[in-house]
Formats: sequence, structure tokens, C-alpha cells
Amino acid sequence: MPTAILTGPSAAGSPSPLADDLRALGFQVAEAADAAGAAARLAEVPAADRVALVDARFVGHRHALRLALTDPRFDSAAVPGALTVKPAARPALAQALAGLTADGTTAVPGAGAAGRNRQATALAAAPDAPSGTAHGTLAGTAPAAGVLPDAAATLLDAQGARPHRPELGVLVATVPADADARAAAEAAVSAVDEEAVRLRSAVKSRDGFFTTYCISPYSRYVARWCARRGLTPNQVTTASLVVALIAAGCAATGTRGGFVAAGVLLLASFVLDCTDGQLARYSLQYSTLGAWLDATFDRAKEYAFYAGLAMGAARDGDDVWALALGAMVLQTCRHVVDFAFNEANHDATGNTSPTAALSDRLDGVGWTVWVRRMIVLPIGERWALIAVLTAVTTPRITFVVLLIGCALAACYTTAGRVLRSLTRRANRTERAAQALADLADSGPLAEAVARVTRPFAARLPAFAPPLVALASGGLIAATAALAPAGSWWVVAAAAVYVVTSGLAVARPLTGPLDWLVPPFFRAAEYGTLLALAAVCQVNEALPAAFGLVAAVAYHHYDTVYRIRGGTGAPPRALVRAAGGHEGRALLVAVLAAALAHHTGFTVALTVLAVALALLVLTESIRFWVSAHLGGAPAVHDETGEPA
Repeated sequence: MPTAILTGPSAAGSPSPLADDLRALGFQVAEAADAAGAAARLAEVPAADRVALVDARFVGHRHALRLALTDPRFDSAAVPGALTVKPAARPALAQALAGLTADGTTAVPGAGAAGRNRQATALAAAPDAPSGTAHGTLAGTAPAAGVLPDAAATLLDAQGARPHRPELGVLVATVPADADARAAAEAAVSAVDEEAVRLRSAVKSRDGFFTTYCISPYSRYVARWCARRGLTPNQVTTASLVVALIAAGCAATGTRGGFVAAGVLLLASFVLDCTDGQLARYSLQYSTLGAWLDATFDRAKEYAFYAGLAMGAARDGDDVWALALGAMVLQTCRHVVDFAFNEANHDATGNTSPTAALSDRLDGVGWTVWVRRMIVLPIGERWALIAVLTAVTTPRITFVVLLIGCALAACYTTAGRVLRSLTRRANRTERAAQALADLADSGPLAEAVARVTRPFAARLPAFAPPLVALASGGLIAATAALAPAGSWWVVAAAAVYVVTSGLAVARPLTGPLDWLVPPFFRAAEYGTLLALAAVCQVNEALPAAFGLVAAVAYHHYDTVYRIRGGTGAPPRALVRAAGGHEGRALLVAVLAAALAHHTGFTVALTVLAVALALLVLTESIRFWVSAHLGGAPAVHDETGEPA
């Protein structure tokens, strides 16, 4: 159980509700008069527990304490008058307490007045401090002297273990210096509707138009209802998946009533999808497992609904499996473009781009922000479009409109990112190059080619990797689409693809457009599968190809989520066992040539899909559950609505 250590002199007057607030946040409360006493208390707390230091004179909102003391994403965090550390940062706190005197000033020899006053000025000097009221400290109110948590936080800064300082906005967190300051602080606390602030902060600051204006105004109250009943974000995420699967089942009935029910349930699933994140922010229940479930289930829900629509259309005699698979391919490639571009520029230095500057200026014009967010057809707008079209039209119309909309969105976003990459001067890091190599998903065949062609690849121009990937991917996909069923020309094109895909990754992917290599590989592999299944005209080949692409796409999404979570890509042994994108493309090309016009092709695709799904799912579930149980850092997406 986490422990909060109350330090310093108690506030004069009536008993403070501070201890009750801390207990309500899940802390057991202990007391220590000075730094030495706090150090002794710290040593008594079990090594695996979180510890907080809170000045007994603290005045502020409970939610300010919640933001500072309970967020699981950070090893240490602080607001004026309160500091918390997780086990990883406890040695730094112990060292900081050892460097403080009884009155909370630094004991470092020669520190002088600057050292004694450092804790009073540290927050104002913090680079991320906003203008005006800094991190909840009341403007014009001098902090009390000898605030031990603030002094310890200052020393943590000096040690390089800088605590996270949450933005409090109108929330109050301060240690008043005298009775007048305390009265002013208490009045400021009373003047703010803390619950309203907490509800507002549960909603992402950047979201799509549909989510912002049609979902979040009421889903935040659903999140609060869930929090008050002890529900967790993971439970809400699972409920969202179940509702979406029921929606897919309704769509599979092929009846008008089923389509209407499917559309309504898909929107209900999206409401729950928004609710789980808002619940996580409202109650600060972030977790590694939750982030993975949220991201993975989003993809599973959408693609399961595509399959349901295709099955429903088949009941009416309309085969739209090719459209369903095309929609999944296009959407997955869009995501890979997003992920690859972001990873390539995650920590790039020297970023300068006129295109980015223009985008920043447009963000200052309110209406352009919403138009640009809607153009990219994010998940809210896309699911609303799918739900409405499912309810009032046919699956074929739904897929055609979806494909057109997603294609236009993909062209818009990709063109903008290409322009940014061409006009920016940036030095990309080894980390970015490794992330792109991992996203490329090269198997043993491409690795062997890369080793042989590395000296030649080093002499190629800067734009060679994406051009080679585009040309070879286009060759195999076009051959698969245009060659007659059973043609061995596809196998020849696949062999060329193996060689050229190895050449594309033979040198580090640090060029300005090298982030396009992974999405070109995804489009080549998925497009080839789609074309071969469509051309062969074997019964049930397209549904089997849909399942195989879904299994491969899960592997690629899992790679992305591991990289974004800072845990690294899946083990190379898994990637090699899965064959790599070039190995799978070659294998499917051989199967299509050997089993053309035969149901054995469908069986082969099904077996391959099941085997690959079992391989990647088993390792993925093992990894994420182990990471969660092992206390891996919690992650949560605050950047806005994903595509």
C-alpha cells in the first residue's frame, strides 16, 4: 500500500482535511518532523511501494494531489507542497533527503543563499512552467519557507531525475506562508468546481470533430459512472469489443433489421471506446496492458465488422469480400504510414520545414483545424460513416464510399508528409533507423540478400530505398493482379521482390523518405494476397485471404505498439519464424501457382492464417501480460484520435 509522509509544521487552526484526502487517494499516512525523520520513514516503507512527501500545511484540490501522487506513468511527480516517487526513483529521493537539513534547505557545502532558496524558485524556473499561475501556485502568493517536498524535488532535478509536474490549470496546489495566504488559498479552492475540471480533463485535448461534439459531451459522464462503480478501463475496453462483435454478427445476418442494429451497436461500441480512455484519465488508471488492449481491440473491432458486412452481403448473393479485404489493406497501410513517419521523426534533430510551419499557422485559424481533422477521416468520422451507411444502404455501397474516403485521406496525409520530409533538414538517429528496420519486417531471405548487397547499396543515392521498395512492390502486386490464375510469372516477380526488398534495407534507413519503405512493403504483401485470391476465383479464397491478412496485420500492429511503448520490436526469432514479408509473399505466390483453380488454395491460405495467428498471438499475449505483471511503464496516448 502506498505511503504518504506528512512533513513540516501543522497548519494553525482547525484540523486539516489533508490526511483524509490522502487516505481517499489510497495512501496510508505517516508523519515526520524533518528531513531526517522523512528519511527514516522512507526506509520503513516496503521497497515495492510508492511513497509521497506532502507538506502538512498544503492547501489545494484533491484532484491536484491525485494528478501528482497517483499517476502510474511517471517514476516521480510533484506539485507545490507534494512529491511522489515510485520504487525506481526511491534511491534518488533517499539521496535528496540526505542532502537536506532539518529546516528543508540544502546541506550541500558551499551552497549558500542560492542553495537555501532553491526550493522556492525551482518551480518558477522549470522549463515547462506555463505563464501566469505556475503549476497551481497562487499568483502573488509567496511560498512558505522550509517546504521539504519542494526542496527534495529541486534536488531530484539537480540529480537528473526530474519529477513530472502536471499542468493544473485552475486547480490549486500551494503551501501558504501565513494565515492571510492560507485564507486566500482556501478561498481559491472553494471558487473552483473541482469535479467539472476533472471531467473536462478526462477528454483529450485533440480529437476528431465527431468525437468532440457528438460523443465526448456525454461519454465523460459515462466514464464517471463507471469510475464510481469501480469499473476499470480494461473492462470498458472489453465491453466495447463485445458490442462491436455483436454488431458484426448483426451485419452478418444480411437483413435490413440486422444492418440497422449493426449500425446502432457500432456507434455504441465507439461510445465505449471513447469512455475507456476518459475513464483512464478521470481515475488515472493507466497501464501497459490497457494501452495494448485499447489499440489492438480498435483494429479487431473494425476489421471484424468488415467481415460481418461481407458475410451479410453474401447472404443476399453479393460477393464483396474483395472490397472488404481492400478496405482492410488500405486502412492498415494508412496506419503504417502514420507510424513509420512518426517513428522516423520521433527524435530527429534540426527539424525545419516550410510545410510544417504553414501547418502550424493554419492551426491558428479555428475552422481549418476541424476541416483538416475531418479530411483525414479519423476513427470517429470513419465509424460514424460506416454505421450510417450500413443502416441505410448496402454493404457494397458502404465499402465503395469507405474506400474512396480512405483513399483520399491517405493521399492527403501522405502527400503532406512527403512534402515535409523533402523540405526539412533533419539528422535522424540510430533509434529511428532501427525502428524503421523493425517496421519493415524483413525475414531471413531479405536479411541474406541485405548482407550480400550492403557494399553496393552504400553507393546508391539517398532516395534509392523507397524507390526500390515501390518498384519491386508494384511489380509483384501488378503481376499478381494481371497474370492469369496459376501463372508462374507471379513466382518470378516474387523472387525479384525477395532480392529487391533485401536491397532496400541493406543500409540504415536514415534518408528523408526512407519512412516510406515499411508502408510500401505492407502494400506489396497485402495487395499481392488480395490480387491472387481475387484472380484465382477459387471458392472461399477471398475470405481465407482476409483471415491471413488479418493475422499478418496483427503482427505488424503488435510491432508498432511495442516500439511506441519503448519495449522494442518482437524477437527476431519470431519474425524469422513468420517468414518476413518477402518470404510470405513468395510462399503465397508458389501456392497460388501450384493450386490454381483448386480448393487446395483456400485450404492452404486458411492453414497458413491459423498457424501465423497462433504464432504471433501466443508470443504477443505472453509478452504484454509479462510486461504488465513486471511493472513496465504505463503508456497512454494523449496526442489525439488515431486514424
